Amino acid sequence: MTQVAVIGAGLIGRAWCIVFARAGFQVALWDKFPQQTTLALAFIADRLPELRAAGLLAEEPEAVLARIQPMKSLWDAVRAAGYIQENGPERIDVKTSVFTELERAARPEAVIASSSSGIPASAFTEHLKTRHRCLIAHPVNPPYLIPLVEICPSPWTDPAVTQRTREIMVQAGQAPATVKKEIDGFALNRLQGALVAEAFRLLAGDVISPADLDALVKHGIGLRWSFMGPLETIDLNAPGGLADYCNRYGALYAAMQEQMQPLDWDKALVDRLHAARRAELPANMQPVRQEWRDRRLMALLAHKAAQPE
Repeated sequence: MTQVAVIGAGLIGRAWCIVFARAGFQVALWDKFPQQTTLALAFIADRLPELRAAGLLAEEPEAVLARIQPMKSLWDAVRAAGYIQENGPERIDVKTSVFTELERAARPEAVIASSSSGIPASAFTEHLKTRHRCLIAHPVNPPYLIPLVEICPSPWTDPAVTQRTREIMVQAGQAPATVKKEIDGFALNRLQGALVAEAFRLLAGDVISPADLDALVKHGIGLRWSFMGPLETIDLNAPGGLADYCNRYGALYAAMQEQMQPLDWDKALVDRLHAARRAELPANMQPVRQEWRDRRLMALLAHKAAQPE
């Protein structure tokens, strides 16, 4: 197994530790704030027994936890790593600085990936001498419960590095999807953004209530999308498959797209929707609901793992 370094021990970094350690990798964890590392290890120690109880951990929690070693410096963390996952703040200046240091400290053959959810690798790796080994490996939060990872190379990323990253993700039990070229938001956020943008348009036009809009997804399309993508969905929704569906509904979709004009998320709209959410879920209950979400995801992941593809 490849030794992995996880740089940054926040919510994403600690989740990556679970992903890699669960799959048998040795994991070196470092954060510039030692307290973050301590909190991360406590979080992981709490989560592993729950994953074991849900059938999502093949080994005893203690064995998995023992594979994660906190490091005192970034250099110590990466010196033996064949793969590095960076999880710093979503700021170009920060990532530029971290990747500059990672290039100096890492082994020449090590892959260096960023968890960035929106900043392309070209924005902070162009100046590097070994920029060919850098790319994006964007997870879905939390990655130890949602396996999808977007792999997005920069224009100068070596194709062999992209392929190696895919192989590592498969080895780690994740489901990689390669975005062939850099684009704002990569692919996943653009799909999510299209849905959220239309949701805000419907709510701004008072077409539906916030609660009923959420119901459309969680009791409707979300059920299908938990095991099928949009192309398979429409392919199965018409007797003659995808082409038949497009022939039947193409004009309707064209009309809807004409109506989907860009909408600014102004303060009045955001405040109204935020108030609706706080009426449904008081702010002090958010951590409780997040725990609920993660347990529901555990149950769903366990169910999917037991089903034929």
